[in-house]
Amino acid sequence: MKNFEYYAPTHVVFGTNAVEKIGELVRAQGCKKVLIHYGGGSAKRSGLLDRVSAALEQAGVAAVQLGGVVPNPRLSLVREGIALCKKEGVDFILAVGGGSVIDSSKAIAYGIANDCDVWEFYAKRQVPQACAPVGAVLTIAAAGSEMSNSSVITNEDGWLKRGLSSELSRCKFAVMDPTLTYTLPAYQTASGASDILMHTMERYFTQVDTLPLTDSIAEGLLRSVMHDVRAALDNPEDYDARAGLMWASSLSHNGLTGCGTDGGDWSCHQLEHELGGKYDIAHGAGLCAVWSSWARTVMPANPARFAKFAVNVMGVEPGADDVETANRGIDAMEAFFASIGMPTRIGQMGIDLSEEDMRELAYKCSFMNTRKIGRFVPLDQQAIYEVYKRARA
Repeated sequence: MKNFEYYAPTHVVFGTNAVEKIGELVRAQGCKKVLIHYGGGSAKRSGLLDRVSAALEQAGVAAVQLGGVVPNPRLSLVREGIALCKKEGVDFILAVGGGSVIDSSKAIAYGIANDCDVWEFYAKRQVPQACAPVGAVLTIAAAGSEMSNSSVITNEDGWLKRGLSSELSRCKFAVMDPTLTYTLPAYQTASGASDILMHTMERYFTQVDTLPLTDSIAEGLLRSVMHDVRAALDNPEDYDARAGLMWASSLSHNGLTGCGTDGGDWSCHQLEHELGGKYDIAHGAGLCAVWSSWARTVMPANPARFAKFAVNVMGVEPGADDVETANRGIDAMEAFFASIGMPTRIGQMGIDLSEEDMRELAYKCSFMNTRKIGRFVPLDQQAIYEVYKRARA
Protein backbone atom coordinates (compact mmCIF):
# COMPACT_ATOMS: atom_id res chain seq x y z
CA MET A 1 0.00 0.00 0.00
CA LYS A 2 0.99 3.63 -0.43
CA ASN A 3 1.22 6.34 2.18
CA PHE A 4 -1.88 8.52 2.18
CA GLU A 5 -3.57 11.57 3.63
CA TYR A 6 -7.27 11.45 4.42
CA TYR A 7 -9.16 14.73 4.69
CA ALA A 8 -12.95 14.84 5.11
CA PRO A 9 -13.86 18.03 6.98
CA THR A 10 -17.55 18.27 6.01
CA HIS A 11 -20.01 18.44 8.90
CA VAL A 12 -22.74 15.89 8.11
CA VAL A 13 -26.26 16.29 9.52
CA PHE A 14 -28.13 13.11 8.60
CA GLY A 15 -31.72 12.01 9.09
CA THR A 16 -35.40 12.87 8.87
CA ASN A 17 -36.12 16.61 9.08
CA ALA A 18 -32.41 17.45 9.06
CA VAL A 19 -33.36 20.47 6.90
CA GLU A 20 -34.63 22.18 10.05
CA LYS A 21 -31.03 22.76 11.11
CA ILE A 22 -30.13 24.77 8.01
CA GLY A 23 -30.54 28.13 9.73
CA GLU A 24 -28.14 27.42 12.56
CA LEU A 25 -25.65 25.71 10.25
CA VAL A 26 -25.46 28.71 7.91
CA ARG A 27 -25.47 31.26 10.71
CA ALA A 28 -22.48 29.47 12.28
CA GLN A 29 -20.50 30.29 9.13
CA GLY A 30 -20.71 34.00 9.97
CA CYS A 31 -21.80 34.94 6.47
CA LYS A 32 -23.59 38.12 5.46
CA LYS A 33 -25.67 36.87 2.54
CA VAL A 34 -26.41 33.48 1.01
CA LEU A 35 -27.06 32.37 -2.55
CA ILE A 36 -29.60 29.53 -2.57
CA HIS A 37 -28.68 27.63 -5.73
CA TYR A 38 -31.00 24.94 -7.07
CA GLY A 39 -32.08 23.07 -10.17
CA GLY A 40 -35.51 22.66 -11.70
CA GLY A 41 -39.02 22.91 -10.38
CA SER A 42 -38.98 19.91 -8.03
CA ALA A 43 -37.32 21.86 -5.22
CA LYS A 44 -40.13 24.42 -5.46
CA ARG A 45 -42.99 21.96 -5.96
CA SER A 46 -41.92 19.83 -3.02
CA GLY A 47 -41.82 22.85 -0.71
CA LEU A 48 -38.13 22.27 0.05
CA LEU A 49 -37.08 25.74 -1.10
CA ASP A 50 -39.73 27.30 1.12
CA ARG A 51 -38.47 25.27 4.09
CA VAL A 52 -34.87 26.30 3.44
CA SER A 53 -35.78 29.97 2.95
CA ALA A 54 -37.89 29.98 6.12
CA ALA A 55 -35.06 28.43 8.12
CA LEU A 56 -32.62 31.08 6.90
CA GLU A 57 -35.07 33.89 7.60
CA GLN A 58 -35.71 32.61 11.10
CA ALA A 59 -31.94 32.56 11.68
CA GLY A 60 -31.67 36.15 10.48
CA VAL A 61 -29.66 35.27 7.35
CA ALA A 62 -30.33 37.22 4.15
CA ALA A 63 -30.57 35.25 0.92
CA VAL A 64 -31.04 35.48 -2.83
CA GLN A 65 -31.93 32.62 -5.16
CA LEU A 66 -30.74 31.29 -8.50
CA GLY A 67 -32.29 28.21 -10.08
CA GLY A 68 -31.97 26.53 -13.43
CA VAL A 69 -29.15 24.05 -12.89
CA VAL A 70 -29.44 21.10 -15.29
CA PRO A 71 -27.66 17.75 -15.39
CA ASN A 72 -24.16 18.37 -16.74
CA PRO A 73 -24.26 21.91 -15.24
CA ARG A 74 -23.52 24.76 -17.61
CA LEU A 75 -20.74 27.32 -17.46
CA SER A 76 -23.15 30.05 -18.59
CA LEU A 77 -25.27 29.66 -15.45
CA VAL A 78 -22.14 29.56 -13.31
CA ARG A 79 -21.07 32.90 -14.76
CA GLU A 80 -24.57 34.28 -14.16
CA GLY A 81 -24.32 33.13 -10.56
CA ILE A 82 -20.93 34.75 -10.11
CA ALA A 83 -22.25 38.06 -11.40
CA LEU A 84 -25.31 37.85 -9.14
CA CYS A 85 -23.20 37.08 -6.08
CA LYS A 86 -20.86 39.98 -6.71
CA LYS A 87 -23.78 42.33 -7.23
CA GLU A 88 -25.60 41.17 -4.08
CA GLY A 89 -22.57 40.81 -1.82
CA VAL A 90 -23.05 37.07 -1.39
CA ASP A 91 -20.37 35.32 0.64
CA PHE A 92 -21.85 31.81 1.10
CA ILE A 93 -23.30 29.42 -1.48
CA LEU A 94 -26.01 26.98 -0.38
CA ALA A 95 -26.65 24.17 -2.86
CA VAL A 96 -30.13 22.66 -2.68
CA GLY A 97 -30.12 19.64 -4.96
CA GLY A 98 -27.90 16.85 -6.21
CA GLY A 99 -24.42 16.65 -7.63
CA SER A 100 -25.04 19.00 -10.53
CA VAL A 101 -26.29 21.74 -8.21
CA ILE A 102 -23.41 21.23 -5.80
CA ASP A 103 -20.88 21.27 -8.66
CA SER A 104 -22.38 24.47 -10.04
CA SER A 105 -22.29 25.98 -6.55
CA LYS A 106 -18.62 25.11 -6.16
CA ALA A 107 -17.82 26.71 -9.49
CA ILE A 108 -19.65 29.90 -8.47
CA ALA A 109 -17.73 29.84 -5.19
CA TYR A 110 -14.44 29.64 -7.09
CA GLY A 111 -15.56 32.47 -9.34
CA ILE A 112 -16.36 34.96 -6.58
CA ALA A 113 -13.15 34.23 -4.69
CA ASN A 114 -10.67 34.59 -7.56
CA ASP A 115 -10.03 37.34 -10.12
CA CYS A 116 -9.80 35.32 -13.34
CA ASP A 117 -12.58 33.69 -15.36
CA VAL A 118 -13.63 30.49 -13.60
CA TRP A 119 -13.24 28.33 -16.73
CA GLU A 120 -9.46 28.86 -16.49
CA PHE A 121 -9.49 26.48 -13.53
CA TYR A 122 -11.52 23.76 -15.25
CA ALA A 123 -9.41 24.07 -18.39
CA LYS A 124 -6.34 23.50 -16.19
CA ARG A 125 -4.74 26.78 -17.24
CA GLN A 126 -4.77 28.21 -13.72
CA VAL A 127 -5.05 26.87 -10.18
CA PRO A 128 -7.62 28.37 -7.79
CA GLN A 129 -6.17 30.15 -4.77
CA ALA A 130 -9.42 30.50 -2.84
CA CYS A 131 -13.04 29.36 -2.76
CA ALA A 132 -16.04 30.90 -1.04
CA PRO A 133 -17.68 28.57 1.50
CA VAL A 134 -20.30 26.12 0.23
CA GLY A 135 -22.96 24.08 2.04
CA ALA A 136 -25.34 21.47 0.65
CA VAL A 137 -28.86 20.17 1.15
CA LEU A 138 -28.74 16.86 -0.70
CA THR A 139 -31.77 15.67 -2.69
CA ILE A 140 -30.33 12.69 -4.59
CA ALA A 141 -27.84 9.98 -3.69
CA ALA A 142 -25.36 9.97 -6.54
CA ALA A 143 -22.34 12.15 -7.17
CA GLY A 144 -20.91 12.45 -3.67
CA SER A 145 -20.07 16.11 -4.30
CA GLU A 146 -21.39 16.92 -0.84
CA MET A 147 -18.21 15.43 0.69
CA SER A 148 -15.75 15.36 -2.21
CA ASN A 149 -13.20 17.90 -3.37
CA SER A 150 -14.47 17.67 -6.95
CA SER A 151 -16.80 19.45 -9.32
CA VAL A 152 -17.56 19.09 -13.04
CA ILE A 153 -18.81 21.83 -15.39
CA THR A 154 -19.82 21.79 -19.06
CA ASN A 155 -18.73 24.65 -21.32
CA GLU A 156 -21.28 25.18 -24.10
CA ASP A 157 -18.50 26.59 -26.28
CA GLY A 158 -17.32 23.27 -27.72
CA TRP A 159 -19.42 21.25 -25.27
CA LEU A 160 -16.42 20.43 -23.15
CA LYS A 161 -17.13 18.73 -19.81
CA ARG A 162 -14.25 19.22 -17.43
CA GLY A 163 -13.56 18.47 -13.78
CA LEU A 164 -11.68 20.30 -11.06
CA SER A 165 -10.48 18.87 -7.76
CA SER A 166 -9.30 21.08 -4.91
CA GLU A 167 -9.55 20.78 -1.14
CA LEU A 168 -10.68 24.43 -1.14
CA SER A 169 -14.14 23.44 -2.39
CA ARG A 170 -15.14 20.86 0.21
CA CYS A 171 -18.56 21.66 1.64
CA LYS A 172 -18.64 23.14 5.13
CA PHE A 173 -21.70 21.04 5.88
CA ALA A 174 -24.01 18.60 4.17
CA VAL A 175 -27.62 18.10 5.21
CA MET A 176 -28.87 14.64 4.25
CA ASP A 177 -32.50 13.64 4.70
CA PRO A 178 -33.24 10.33 2.92
CA THR A 179 -36.96 11.14 2.75
CA LEU A 180 -36.15 13.89 0.24
CA THR A 181 -35.29 11.15 -2.26
CA TYR A 182 -38.60 9.24 -2.03
CA THR A 183 -40.10 10.91 -5.11
CA LEU A 184 -37.12 10.42 -7.42
CA PRO A 185 -37.97 8.65 -10.69
CA ALA A 186 -36.65 5.11 -10.91
CA TYR A 187 -34.19 6.01 -13.66
CA GLN A 188 -32.62 8.75 -11.54
CA THR A 189 -32.43 6.44 -8.55
CA ALA A 190 -30.68 3.76 -10.61
CA SER A 191 -28.41 6.25 -12.36
CA GLY A 192 -27.44 7.78 -9.03
CA ALA A 193 -26.66 4.40 -7.50
CA SER A 194 -24.55 3.55 -10.55
CA ASP A 195 -22.53 6.71 -10.04
CA ILE A 196 -21.94 5.67 -6.42
CA LEU A 197 -20.77 2.24 -7.54
CA MET A 198 -18.46 3.71 -10.13
CA HIS A 199 -16.84 6.14 -7.69
CA THR A 200 -15.78 3.14 -5.63
CA MET A 201 -14.89 0.93 -8.58
CA GLU A 202 -12.68 3.63 -10.09
CA ARG A 203 -10.63 3.52 -6.89
CA TYR A 204 -10.82 -0.25 -6.48
CA PHE A 205 -9.25 -1.15 -9.81
CA THR A 206 -5.64 -0.33 -9.16
CA GLN A 207 -2.31 -1.95 -9.95
CA VAL A 208 -0.66 -1.16 -6.59
CA ASP A 209 -0.71 -3.43 -3.56
CA THR A 210 -3.75 -2.44 -1.53
CA LEU A 211 -4.62 -2.33 2.13
CA PRO A 212 -6.96 -5.27 2.88
CA LEU A 213 -9.07 -3.05 5.14
CA THR A 214 -9.59 -0.50 2.36
CA ASP A 215 -10.54 -3.27 -0.05
CA SER A 216 -13.01 -4.68 2.46
CA ILE A 217 -14.64 -1.29 2.95
CA ALA A 218 -14.93 -0.84 -0.81
CA GLU A 219 -16.31 -4.33 -1.39
CA GLY A 220 -18.84 -3.97 1.42
CA LEU A 221 -19.99 -0.60 0.11
CA LEU A 222 -20.46 -2.01 -3.38
CA ARG A 223 -22.52 -4.95 -2.13
CA SER A 224 -24.60 -2.64 0.06
CA VAL A 225 -25.40 -0.24 -2.78
CA MET A 226 -26.41 -3.08 -5.08
CA HIS A 227 -28.79 -4.37 -2.42
CA ASP A 228 -30.18 -0.95 -1.51
CA VAL A 229 -30.86 0.25 -5.05
CA ARG A 230 -32.91 -2.88 -5.73
CA ALA A 231 -34.84 -2.31 -2.52
CA ALA A 232 -35.43 1.38 -3.33
CA LEU A 233 -36.66 0.52 -6.83
CA ASP A 234 -39.07 -2.04 -5.36
CA ASN A 235 -40.28 0.36 -2.66
CA PRO A 236 -39.35 4.04 -3.21
CA GLU A 237 -40.20 4.86 0.41
CA ASP A 238 -37.94 2.23 1.96
CA TYR A 239 -36.16 4.53 4.43
CA ASP A 240 -33.31 2.16 5.21
CA ALA A 241 -32.55 1.62 1.53
CA ARG A 242 -32.68 5.35 0.78
CA ALA A 243 -30.50 6.09 3.82
CA GLY A 244 -27.99 3.45 2.76
CA LEU A 245 -27.72 4.95 -0.71
CA MET A 246 -27.41 8.50 0.58
CA TRP A 247 -24.65 7.66 3.03
CA ALA A 248 -22.86 5.52 0.45
CA SER A 249 -22.95 8.48 -1.94
CA SER A 250 -20.73 10.40 0.46
CA LEU A 251 -18.50 7.51 1.52
CA SER A 252 -17.84 6.51 -2.08
CA HIS A 253 -16.37 9.89 -3.02
CA ASN A 254 -14.84 11.38 0.12
CA GLY A 255 -11.63 9.37 -0.34
CA LEU A 256 -12.32 6.62 2.18
CA THR A 257 -12.38 3.77 -0.34
CA GLY A 258 -9.09 4.89 -1.89
CA CYS A 259 -6.89 5.13 1.20
CA GLY A 260 -3.54 3.50 0.49
CA THR A 261 -4.05 3.14 -3.26
CA ASP A 262 -2.71 5.24 -6.13
CA GLY A 263 -5.95 7.24 -6.25
CA GLY A 264 -7.68 5.02 -8.74
CA ASP A 265 -8.08 4.77 -12.49
CA TRP A 266 -10.90 7.21 -13.49
CA SER A 267 -10.83 6.28 -17.17
CA CYS A 268 -14.58 5.61 -17.23
CA HIS A 269 -15.29 9.04 -15.81
CA GLN A 270 -13.12 10.65 -18.47
CA LEU A 271 -14.81 8.61 -21.19
CA GLU A 272 -18.25 9.59 -19.88
CA HIS A 273 -17.38 13.27 -19.55
CA GLU A 274 -17.03 13.51 -23.31
CA LEU A 275 -20.30 11.65 -23.87
CA GLY A 276 -22.09 13.81 -21.29
CA GLY A 277 -20.68 17.01 -22.73
CA LYS A 278 -21.69 16.15 -26.29
CA TYR A 279 -24.96 14.27 -25.77
CA ASP A 280 -26.19 15.58 -22.38
CA ILE A 281 -26.83 12.11 -20.93
CA ALA A 282 -27.28 11.15 -17.29
CA HIS A 283 -23.83 10.72 -15.79
CA GLY A 284 -24.44 7.39 -14.05
CA ALA A 285 -26.02 5.91 -17.16
CA GLY A 286 -23.09 6.99 -19.29
CA LEU A 287 -20.68 5.36 -16.86
CA CYS A 288 -22.58 2.08 -17.09
CA ALA A 289 -22.53 2.27 -20.89
CA VAL A 290 -18.73 2.31 -21.07
CA TRP A 291 -17.67 0.31 -17.99
CA SER A 292 -17.73 -3.26 -19.28
CA SER A 293 -16.00 -2.25 -22.52
CA TRP A 294 -13.27 -0.53 -20.52
CA ALA A 295 -13.05 -3.51 -18.16
CA ARG A 296 -12.66 -6.07 -20.94
CA THR A 297 -10.01 -3.87 -22.57
CA VAL A 298 -7.79 -3.49 -19.49
CA MET A 299 -8.51 -6.69 -17.53
CA PRO A 300 -5.66 -8.73 -19.13
CA ALA A 301 -3.16 -6.38 -17.46
CA ASN A 302 -4.18 -7.70 -14.01
CA PRO A 303 -6.83 -10.42 -14.14
CA ALA A 304 -6.27 -11.26 -10.47
CA ARG A 305 -7.68 -7.89 -9.41
CA PHE A 306 -10.79 -8.40 -11.50
CA ALA A 307 -11.10 -11.96 -10.21
CA LYS A 308 -11.07 -10.67 -6.63
CA PHE A 309 -13.86 -8.24 -7.54
CA ALA A 310 -15.80 -11.06 -9.19
CA VAL A 311 -15.71 -13.29 -6.12
CA ASN A 312 -15.87 -10.76 -3.27
CA VAL A 313 -18.36 -8.30 -4.80
CA MET A 314 -20.33 -10.15 -7.45
CA GLY A 315 -20.32 -13.51 -5.68
CA VAL A 316 -19.46 -15.55 -8.76
CA GLU A 317 -18.01 -19.04 -8.65
CA PRO A 318 -14.29 -19.03 -9.49
CA GLY A 319 -13.39 -20.34 -12.91
CA ALA A 320 -10.43 -22.39 -14.05
CA ASP A 321 -8.12 -19.37 -13.74
CA ASP A 322 -8.19 -15.66 -12.92
CA VAL A 323 -9.07 -14.68 -16.49
CA GLU A 324 -12.16 -16.86 -16.56
CA THR A 325 -13.20 -15.65 -13.09
CA ALA A 326 -12.59 -12.04 -14.07
CA ASN A 327 -14.74 -12.37 -17.18
CA ARG A 328 -17.52 -13.90 -15.12
CA GLY A 329 -17.37 -10.92 -12.79
CA ILE A 330 -17.52 -8.43 -15.65
CA ASP A 331 -20.50 -10.30 -17.11
CA ALA A 332 -22.22 -10.25 -13.70
CA MET A 333 -21.68 -6.52 -13.23
CA GLU A 334 -22.99 -5.86 -16.72
CA ALA A 335 -26.07 -7.98 -15.96
CA PHE A 336 -26.63 -6.07 -12.74
CA PHE A 337 -26.59 -2.71 -14.53
CA ALA A 338 -29.13 -4.06 -17.02
CA SER A 339 -31.31 -5.40 -14.20
CA ILE A 340 -31.76 -1.91 -12.74
CA GLY A 341 -32.54 -0.35 -16.11
CA MET A 342 -29.13 1.04 -16.93
CA PRO A 343 -27.54 0.87 -20.39
CA THR A 344 -24.50 -1.29 -20.98
CA ARG A 345 -23.78 0.11 -24.43
CA ILE A 346 -23.80 3.67 -25.74
CA GLY A 347 -26.36 2.82 -28.42
CA GLN A 348 -28.88 1.89 -25.74
CA MET A 349 -29.07 5.59 -24.81
CA GLY A 350 -30.30 6.48 -28.30
CA ILE A 351 -26.85 7.60 -29.46
CA ASP A 352 -25.75 6.31 -32.86
CA LEU A 353 -22.03 6.99 -32.88
CA SER A 354 -20.45 7.43 -36.28
CA GLU A 355 -16.79 6.87 -37.00
CA GLU A 356 -16.32 10.65 -36.97
CA ASP A 357 -18.10 10.92 -33.62
CA MET A 358 -15.84 8.34 -31.99
CA ARG A 359 -12.72 9.99 -33.36
CA GLU A 360 -13.92 13.35 -32.06
CA LEU A 361 -14.72 11.95 -28.62
CA ALA A 362 -11.31 10.28 -28.38
CA TYR A 363 -9.55 13.46 -29.49
CA LYS A 364 -11.32 15.54 -26.84
CA CYS A 365 -10.92 12.89 -24.15
CA SER A 366 -7.17 12.82 -24.78
CA PHE A 367 -7.18 16.63 -24.42
CA MET A 368 -6.43 17.01 -28.12
CA ASN A 369 -3.92 14.16 -28.07
CA THR A 370 -1.84 15.61 -25.24
CA ARG A 371 -2.57 13.08 -22.47
CA LYS A 372 -3.35 9.51 -21.61
CA ILE A 373 -6.20 8.61 -19.25
CA GLY A 374 -6.27 6.05 -16.47
CA ARG A 375 -3.75 4.31 -14.26
CA PHE A 376 -4.76 0.63 -14.41
CA VAL A 377 -3.77 0.77 -18.08
CA PRO A 378 -3.01 4.26 -19.42
CA LEU A 379 -5.05 4.79 -22.59
CA ASP A 380 -3.86 7.04 -25.42
CA GLN A 381 -6.09 8.59 -28.05
CA GLN A 382 -6.21 5.44 -30.18
CA ALA A 383 -6.94 3.20 -27.19
CA ILE A 384 -9.70 5.58 -26.08
CA TYR A 385 -11.21 5.35 -29.54
CA GLU A 386 -11.13 1.55 -29.32
CA VAL A 387 -13.07 1.59 -26.03
CA TYR A 388 -15.72 3.88 -27.52
CA LYS A 389 -15.95 1.56 -30.53
CA ARG A 390 -16.29 -1.50 -28.32
CA ALA A 391 -19.01 0.23 -26.28
CA ARG A 392 -20.90 1.62 -29.27
CA ALA A 393 -23.50 -1.04 -30.14
